[in-house]
Amino acid sequence: MSVDVPRSIVLLRHAKADWPDVSDHERPLAERGRKDAPLVGEWLTAHGISPQLTLCSSAARTRETWKLVVTKLPERPRTIYEDRLYEASTGEIISVLNELPEEVADVLVVGHNPGMQTVAETLAGGVEGDSAAHMARRGFPTSALAVLRFNGTWKSVEPGAGTLTTFWAPHE
Repeated sequence: MSVDVPRSIVLLRHAKADWPDVSDHERPLAERGRKDAPLVGEWLTAHGISPQLTLCSSAARTRETWKLVVTKLPERPRTIYEDRLYEASTGEIISVLNELPEEVADVLVVGHNPGMQTVAETLAGGVEGDSAAHMARRGFPTSALAVLRFNGTWKSVEPGAGTLTTFWAPHE
């Protein structure tokens, strides 16, 4: 794939999780999370966002979020459940993105905060519209997503490499 091919990264924070007496990694979604996650899939479909690959944290709440989101997509992308995305730092998330195969143009990452928000802020060298201001006002609530676009190889994903084109959350 050529360096000048446009690429996109969708960063999705998992839906609202419950707090039962289980390890953090095994926390399931709360009822609100099970209602919100399909809305994410509907939004992605309505906006023509169709990732080729999804990288999903191995935590129960992210896996459950993704399983509900994907039911609303026209096609199921290849999915990789990635242990490194659980409790990942900004640098660790960028490292995972740097390893993507060049034939992948569009990726969706299902993860946790503060990672999703800090990666969006770190990668956004530019902003379209009021997306950054909107994200700054809202934080990065559960089921929120940020869409970044850039030109280059996955190895060139670094701070400031992208443009934040969209920030959305279901409870606007």
